[in-house]
Amino acid sequence: MAGTDVAGEQDVRPRPGPQGDISPEQVREHLRRRAIFLRELAEARELRRRVTPHRSRRARIHAALRRRTFRIN
Repeated sequence: MAGTDVAGEQDVRPRPGPQGDISPEQVREHLRRRAIFLRELAEARELRRRVTPHRSRRARIHAALRRRTFRIN
């Protein structure tokens, strides 16, 4: 279990908070890596959609059915 040692005592190392001990350079690096990750994820989804058209067709049909189901007249 992370955060405990062999004797069972809690590890009390300070952890950086959401706005705490991190520098602006670290924030920029984090945002840059996150942007790269999200871009690659979108590319992978697009590739999967093109490679397996039957799945994307089925997903479009299901999405259309969901939209129709929850339409309020």
